[in-house]
Amino acid sequence: MSNATQLIHSIPTDPLTGSLAVPIYQTSTFVQESPGVNKGYDYARSGNPTRAALEKVIAQLEAGTTGIAFGSGLAAIDAVLKLLKAGDEIVAVDDIYGGAFRLFTHVYEKFGITVHYTDTTDATNVFNAITPKTKLIWIETPTNPTLKISDIKAIAKIAKAHACWLCVDNTFASPALQQPLLLGADIVIHSATKYLGGHSDLIAGLVVTKDEVLGAKIKFIQNASGAILSPFDSFLVIRGIETLHLRVQQHCSNAQAVAEFLATHPLVENVYYPGLTSHTNHNIAASQAKGFGGIVSFTLKNDTEAAAVAFVTNTQYFKLAESLGGVKSLLCHPAQMTHKSIPVEKRRSAGVTDSLIRLSVGLEDAADLINDLKHAFKAVATLESAIKQTTNI
Repeated sequence: MSNATQLIHSIPTDPLTGSLAVPIYQTSTFVQESPGVNKGYDYARSGNPTRAALEKVIAQLEAGTTGIAFGSGLAAIDAVLKLLKAGDEIVAVDDIYGGAFRLFTHVYEKFGITVHYTDTTDATNVFNAITPKTKLIWIETPTNPTLKISDIKAIAKIAKAHACWLCVDNTFASPALQQPLLLGADIVIHSATKYLGGHSDLIAGLVVTKDEVLGAKIKFIQNASGAILSPFDSFLVIRGIETLHLRVQQHCSNAQAVAEFLATHPLVENVYYPGLTSHTNHNIAASQAKGFGGIVSFTLKNDTEAAAVAFVTNTQYFKLAESLGGVKSLLCHPAQMTHKSIPVEKRRSAGVTDSLIRLSVGLEDAADLINDLKHAFKAVATLESAIKQTTNI
């Protein structure tokens, strides 16, 4: 079965009515025949047929055993971290999503969990960062926002040798491009808000586990904590998954064109996109994924917030907004938006410089998007000219 066919036919028809679309079971509770005897559901926090359909779909797409749907990506991350206890340690990618950093640092370190941040693009760094207390290795690949690539298979071997879990945030790639569980990971995380939903109209998070016992533990945590995804939002994610393979193909094609344009622009210092052969670990990305994704980041030669702001406030098609992965192109300035919660020096050392700009390349015509970027570069050039004139005066 091809990937596209699997994506479409992993979504079931309704066995009760034959409905081609998964029904929305908008209910809080379920009638029981007698105490403890029911049709598989008793209370909607513990389980809902619409949510269960999504959980089964994402488990199939990620080649896992158990899927769990949450009210947000951070709620999904939080549930995984609750597997740990005081005294445990995490080895995490240094270029980590700002929301995850905030949760790790300001919540879980307070509870006695230590986090060691390291550059996971070299698996040796992961090996060297592990201690006898390490219970979890946390990577994003590609990372947010500098698109670093880590070797999932190599890191999975290290995790197994040290009896710790490997969790991969697969948001940027999606199962249409990459399946970390097949490469040895134990847990996959998604912000389903992004490519899985695909239309910038919902907030959702997903966890998939390779092992049923581990999945049951996270499912227990979800039920105990209550961070569930609503039936309607579950339906929206399912609907988004139906066109995931087509959307991701176009995202990748457009992003490649945008990255190649940026790589030749005189005002650009660095371009981060795994599809460029110049990208560190390009070959690893090509070997473990079926494409390079729809996110492109770059820095300006004028590495200042002022230059970045001039750029991000002068586009027409790229809308200045948080989030990514929707049909419409977005851009953001991580230093002031997604990664604002990370201390300045730590942010810069991870590659998130003052001028770094992240593009979520949408489904518009690639030529139109490139022309939009050309217009924004004119604003940066105007700013630089004004600064030079002021300096000369």
